Amino acid sequence: MTDNRHLLFELGCEELPPKSLLKLSNALLENIRNGLDKADLDHGNCQAYATPRRLAVLVEDLSPAQPDRSIQKRGPALQAAFDADGKPSKAAEGFARSCGVTVEQLQRISTDKGQWLAFTQEIKGQSATELLPDIIRHSIHTLPIAKRMRWGSSSSEFVRPVHWVLLLYGGAVIDTKILGLTTDRYTQGHRFHAPERIALQDATHYEQKLLQEGKVIVDFAGRQAQIRAAAEEAAIAVGGTAHIEADLLEEVAALNEWPVAVTGNFHRRFLDLPDEVLISTMQTNQKYFPVKGPDGRLLPHFITFSNIESTRPESVREGNERVIAPRLADAEFFWNQDRKRRLDERVLDLANIIFQNKLGSLADKTRRLEQLVEYIAQTLQIDPELPKRAALLAKTDLLTEMVGEFPSLQGVMGRYYAAADGERPEVAAALEEQYFPKQSGSPTPGHATGQILSMADKIDTLTGIFSAGLIPSGDKDPYALRRAAFGTLRILIENDLDLDLVAAIDFALQQYTHSFDRQETRSQVIDFVFDRLKSYCLEQGYSANEFASVLQVKPGNPLDFMARLQAVKVFSQLPEAESLASANKRIRNILRKSETEPATEIGAQSEPQEQQLLASAQQAQRDIQPLLEQRDYQAALTRLARLQGDVDAFFDHVMVMTDDLQLRARRLALLTLLADLFLQIADISRLSS
Repeated sequence: MTDNRHLLFELGCEELPPKSLLKLSNALLENIRNGLDKADLDHGNCQAYATPRRLAVLVEDLSPAQPDRSIQKRGPALQAAFDADGKPSKAAEGFARSCGVTVEQLQRISTDKGQWLAFTQEIKGQSATELLPDIIRHSIHTLPIAKRMRWGSSSSEFVRPVHWVLLLYGGAVIDTKILGLTTDRYTQGHRFHAPERIALQDATHYEQKLLQEGKVIVDFAGRQAQIRAAAEEAAIAVGGTAHIEADLLEEVAALNEWPVAVTGNFHRRFLDLPDEVLISTMQTNQKYFPVKGPDGRLLPHFITFSNIESTRPESVREGNERVIAPRLADAEFFWNQDRKRRLDERVLDLANIIFQNKLGSLADKTRRLEQLVEYIAQTLQIDPELPKRAALLAKTDLLTEMVGEFPSLQGVMGRYYAAADGERPEVAAALEEQYFPKQSGSPTPGHATGQILSMADKIDTLTGIFSAGLIPSGDKDPYALRRAAFGTLRILIENDLDLDLVAAIDFALQQYTHSFDRQETRSQVIDFVFDRLKSYCLEQGYSANEFASVLQVKPGNPLDFMARLQAVKVFSQLPEAESLASANKRIRNILRKSETEPATEIGAQSEPQEQQLLASAQQAQRDIQPLLEQRDYQAALTRLARLQGDVDAFFDHVMVMTDDLQLRARRLALLTLLADLFLQIADISRLSS
């Protein structure tokens, strides 16, 4: 790589929204890279940089120009291009004029379809410096910015006012206007430590120059790593470990260009509050990292980051301590006030909170939950007493002061308040577990009551929101229905719960009184859920064909679905699988296309091969029946695999679509029997490519 072929673009602005910074940075990188590729400009590695006041992209070894191209245009066929005397026809002359040449200058080419007039045009590639301004302007214009703003008298729009634009290709500035500003070679350092402009001669030392002269750590990942290391070191100094969550680490990195760790303290009395309350207060309100002791409980310390090296760090510490104290005092007040009233005393107040306009209040949702958890519990042969109690209390913590202040603590506070009320431990745990799993890979509820309540809540939300016509589209999923469907499936499958989910969906749909198309909604919900099941199965290593083979027979029980799927996967690896899959595909095609109805009874077969297949199929039918009752689908398919030789012999020697209509009907009946044997488990014809 040579230095004079590096491209550096930097957009400097007012402080960017911290929760959007990384998304904007990644999008800008992707947009510029796609723009270069679309323009056919070769390049090396592309690197994004992001701080609160800048977005930048460095492209190494960028080609100075597009490659030259040849474009061949084909004109009329020779027989139409010249008359009998060899003079050019109007078609030939018109084609020559469109190419800007004479007929004599055209080429003659031969193809497998004959000879043609043609013209080859050489197009010289444009230079990178000509193309880059538009590529960058388009990259900025297509950034995922929800709301753009204008500033001053400019008509330009961006997420924040822009103050400088740097655009270098090698050592030269690409002179253009971006967002109303003329590009140059100057960047800016830290707002307070290095406010003067910094000139860059080329892109090579961008990161190092800003670090050394500008007091800016411009690499986002590097800044995150430094914040993590500094927080861990500060926590060790007070005898603990830093509690670092990925989202907060990203946000702190997006708030600081020159992060400096500051350790603060708070009064020990606040440790009487639940740890989750203290953590939410510190993280949500103040962007502090809590500190945990060796026993996992919180210590009365926190770690924050200042975007400046203060000459009086103790003043920074004291200022943060003054800020956190009233926040914790508020949380303490909420904790004490909320416990003055039991959760079951709040149930009637749920009628005052609308869940969704068509679906009624939280009281209406609670009544549906009570019905649904009873149905699920009885289906699973579990005593419904505890699940119904949990359903009654499920949404009551939403009415507490603490959850009103910290919505992320819904469920968590329900568990604490239920325990304080003397509720059964499994009921208290279920109030938190109703929201499990919270994200992909996180735990499912650990107790039956929590599992039943969580599934009921998710199924009610899924069916209800679909019945209201609010179906997710694209990235929009305000009710988190994808997560609800995925979570329900995980709870059933990973906890071996034998529940017909389709039947549960039907039961849930019966609870709604508003007007909607029940059959259409049912189909939409089931399709939506099984789309999520497909994603789950593909993540588990099953193929799309294996999934499709089971989906075709429409088992409504996810646990049963997975047992069939595993059996199909094992079957697909047997030596007989390919032949049987092809034979089943052939059988399905014959039955679908035949205008002759299969005989109601198979009756006598005329050829020895069909007699043998009938006897083998009937014996297989008897053999697999107890296996199907035990859901031993793997053994059943292995038994059916033994039919391969007789199936192959049948198709080698027997004409199904014979002119004898009675014989044809009997043979179609035999094929129907054979197809139905496999369809009791899966449609293995889907395994055939």
